[in-house]
Amino acid sequence: MSNSRKDLTTASGAPVGDNQNSITAGNNGPTLIQDVHLLEKLAHFNRERVPERVVHAKGAGAHGYFEVTNNDIANYTKADFLSEAGKQTPMFIRFSTVAGELGSADTVRDPRGFAVKFYTEEGNYDLVGNNTPVFFIRDAIKFPDFIHTQKRDPKTHLKDPNMAWDFWSLSPESLHQITILHSDRGIPATFRHMNGYGSHTYKWVNHDGEAFWIKYHFKTDQGIKNLDPKLADQLAGENPDYHLEDLYQAIEDGNHPSWTLKVQIMPEADAQHYRYDPFDVTKVWSHQDYPLIEVGRMVLNRNPNNYFEEVEQAALSPANFVSGIEASPDKMLQGRLFSYSDAHRYRIGANHQALPINRAKSNVNHYQRDGNMRFDGNGGGSVNYEPNSYDGPKETPENKIKPFEVSGFADSVSYDNDDHYSQPRALFRDIMNYDERERLIKNFADHMSGVRDERIIARQIKEFYRVSPDLAEGVAKELNTEVPEEVKE
Repeated sequence: MSNSRKDLTTASGAPVGDNQNSITAGNNGPTLIQDVHLLEKLAHFNRERVPERVVHAKGAGAHGYFEVTNNDIANYTKADFLSEAGKQTPMFIRFSTVAGELGSADTVRDPRGFAVKFYTEEGNYDLVGNNTPVFFIRDAIKFPDFIHTQKRDPKTHLKDPNMAWDFWSLSPESLHQITILHSDRGIPATFRHMNGYGSHTYKWVNHDGEAFWIKYHFKTDQGIKNLDPKLADQLAGENPDYHLEDLYQAIEDGNHPSWTLKVQIMPEADAQHYRYDPFDVTKVWSHQDYPLIEVGRMVLNRNPNNYFEEVEQAALSPANFVSGIEASPDKMLQGRLFSYSDAHRYRIGANHQALPINRAKSNVNHYQRDGNMRFDGNGGGSVNYEPNSYDGPKETPENKIKPFEVSGFADSVSYDNDDHYSQPRALFRDIMNYDERERLIKNFADHMSGVRDERIIARQIKEFYRVSPDLAEGVAKELNTEVPEEVKE
């Protein structure tokens, strides 16, 4: 036998004599239960797909590196991977759509996930954001309800604009995000031609213990490009994997996409008096108030070798911080700190962070043991509790979070500011040109044309009127209806 020959075996290593014919009683069967190779193949096949993600089910991934380009960033954070210009950190990114299932089309009008895992020397840092700087809601308690409206009707099992617009028209904080979603940027041309945002506010802490509030902006170096809705619909039928294919082929061809990371930096004390709540994820910070500061450059230069292993099993969570980067009081972020890691525990198991794509490049030392699919030695014979007398891992007090003051009564309360209109108004009136406004109106009307309940249409047009009478009147005209008189008073 040649040493280069690969013998087919069972999962336990036993040689397989026949992989074409099951063991039967005679030529015509029936099949015998003793055919353990057959049973193993069928049983494994039934389990080849882990449950798909509830959101961001369909995605594409790539490996690359992040390089710091600004020495001054070390003045704002003690995070080691941002400590000096020229420092490179390996990273992995997963792009995705949000509402669709694994087999859905890439070119639908939907936000795109933009989730980056930095394999730093001090552990993994995950920045799990989108291609928009804001979100539909600002409290995690509303997230399951919101996502239900983006999925399928429990009766018809069809996508239903009535559900989506019923929720949005009753949730005016969504106005900023749905305006962006129905603008030209609602359908990116490719993953390479869109920006990425951390969306939430985060906290940086430097070596002197000073704290700063941070917003992340990944600016595409390829330039912003978007798809016309008609072309997007055509591509959805002809090549539903258009974005996945584009990213893979660009990297294979050596056309490595890149993004420049910039941040907005707010001194900690400014949060007390800024004109918008800086932790409200439905709001942006003015670039005039807090200009963009360059941090570094992210380059994607390697495709996954195996999609399931590296993309489907990728588990990114905003709870994965490194020293010098912390959470803010953002209510949506606070909920995500739990929900993302919990989703991974359900979907791919309690030991998902030990999988190669998720495992930190730095040493991992903890007292967590056992659980499904423990394949990495399970801590061997070392002690599994702390404190102990046996030289087990010890905490490092210098890595505690920076203390922050909290006050008030424990209660179910909203944010103090309910101005849901000024920022989408500025986007519509001041940033979009005439043609962009007209296309936005058309996109809104096209989506709302599937709404069956006239009460929902009237309610949403009222909300549009509070943004801009021109917006409300334009959408109403496209839908052959009127702006309700009471909202004009």
